[in-house]
Amino acid sequence: MIKQSVLFSLIACVFSFANAQNPIIDAIYTPDPAPYVYGDKVYLFVDHDEDDAIYFKMKDWLLFSTEDMVNWTYLGAQVNTSTFAWAKQGDRAWASQAVEYGGKWYWYLCCNTADGKDALCVATADSPTGPWHDAIGAPLAVGFGFIDPTIFIDDDDRAYLFWGNKGFWYGELNEDMISFRDGYSEVPGYTDPACFGELQSKMDWSIGKERLMTQYEEGPWVTKRNGIYYAIYPAGGVPEYMAYSTAPTINGPWTFKGRIMDEAFNSFTIHGGNITFKGHDYMFYHNGTLPNGGGFRRSTAIEEFKFNADGSIPFIPFTKEGVKPVGTLNPYTKVEAETMSGSWGVKFDRNSDDTHYITSVHNGDWVKLRNVDFGSEAAQRVAVCCLNLREGGLIEFYLDKLDGKPVAHVVIDKNNTSSIAAVSDNAKGVHDLYILFRGGDEQLFDMDWWQFSR
Repeated sequence: MIKQSVLFSLIACVFSFANAQNPIIDAIYTPDPAPYVYGDKVYLFVDHDEDDAIYFKMKDWLLFSTEDMVNWTYLGAQVNTSTFAWAKQGDRAWASQAVEYGGKWYWYLCCNTADGKDALCVATADSPTGPWHDAIGAPLAVGFGFIDPTIFIDDDDRAYLFWGNKGFWYGELNEDMISFRDGYSEVPGYTDPACFGELQSKMDWSIGKERLMTQYEEGPWVTKRNGIYYAIYPAGGVPEYMAYSTAPTINGPWTFKGRIMDEAFNSFTIHGGNITFKGHDYMFYHNGTLPNGGGFRRSTAIEEFKFNADGSIPFIPFTKEGVKPVGTLNPYTKVEAETMSGSWGVKFDRNSDDTHYITSVHNGDWVKLRNVDFGSEAAQRVAVCCLNLREGGLIEFYLDKLDGKPVAHVVIDKNNTSSIAAVSDNAKGVHDLYILFRGGDEQLFDMDWWQFSR
C-alpha cells in the first residue's frame, strides 16, 4: 500500500484539476456536445473518442444528465455502430443531436455505410435512456460531407434537419421524423458552389478557407429566439473557430454575424451549441485540454453568456472555471457513483442498459461533487455499495478539499459489497464533496452508489 505522505503528494500534483470545471467530464472523452433541455434536466448527447485514438476512433455515443449544470450523471453508451446493421462497424460514430417529439425520442447521428460513404441515420426510443433502435433500417441520407446533423423544431411544430461538412444542407421532416417532406437542398448563401466542387475533386481541406461564404465548415446548430433564427457552427477551415449567422425565416436569407469563440485549446475542431436552462444561457463546445487530450481526444466544456440587447451573440472567452451551479445536490438520496463534477483516474462502464458504475478504481483516485447540501443538521452515517470486488480498501469522504481529516472513511471488505460508516459532526451546510479511494497497487473495485443519512 502506498504510504499516506506519498499519496497526498500525488493528490497535490493533480489538485489543480479538481478546481477546474472545464472540461466538465474527466473520466471519458466527450466530443461534439449536443445538450437538450427536458423538464428540470439537461440531457447531454455526445460522441466518444477512444483513449488510444491517433485519428478519429469512435465506436459509440454516450448520454449524461444534470439538474444543476455542474454535477453530471453518466447514463451509458446508449447507441453504437452495431445499432445500425447497414453501417461500418466499430468506427465513425460522429456528431449527433437528439430531441423529444410527440412522446418519442429521436437521435440523429452520422456514420459510414459499409462501403465507406458518409450517411445520416436515426435511432428512436421511448425515453432518453433507451433502449434505442434503428428507426429506418437504412440511412436517412447518403452523400459526400453528410455528417453532423442538427434537429430544429419550429414554433409551429414543423421539424427541420440541417447538416454538412464544407457543404450545408437542410430539409423539412415529415411528422414521422424519419423522412423528408420534399427532399433536401443546400442552405442558400452558405457555400460557394465552385469552391465546393474544387474541394470534392482535389480532396484538399485547405481549399475555401478564405473563399467559402460565411466561413462555414461543419457542425451546425440551429435555434430560434425572439423570432430570429440562429445558425451556430465551426468556421474558417482548420483549425476551426465558432461563428454564427441569423435569418428572419427558416429558409433564410442568412446573414453572417461573425466569430463568437476562438479556436479551441489543443484541438483543431470545435463543435457544440447553446441552450437556455433555469434562466441562464450556455454555450457548449469541446477542446483537447484533458491529460492525454488532443485533436482526436476531445472533451466537452461550457461557458455561460448573455445575449446582447439586439439579440446578437457576444464574443465568449474560454475559462477553466466553467459555469456556476444552479442548484444543490441532495446527499440523503441514493447518489449514483457515476455522478460527478470532476474526477481523477476512474472510468465509466460501457453498458447500454440502466446498470452503470465507475470502474478502474485505484489507490489515489477520486471523484468530486459540487454544491452538496447536508442541511443544518449534521449527517450521521454514510452507506456505499460496491461491486466487482477485486481488493479491499478504503473510501474516504472529504469536505471542500482533498486534505486534512475526512468526515468519514468506509472500509471495503473484498467479501462484502455494502458498507456503512459513521460521519463526523462537520457534515452539515453546503460543501463540495470529494470521494477518495485508498488501497493496494492493483485495481480495487467498482463503485455503484453512495448515500448519507441522519
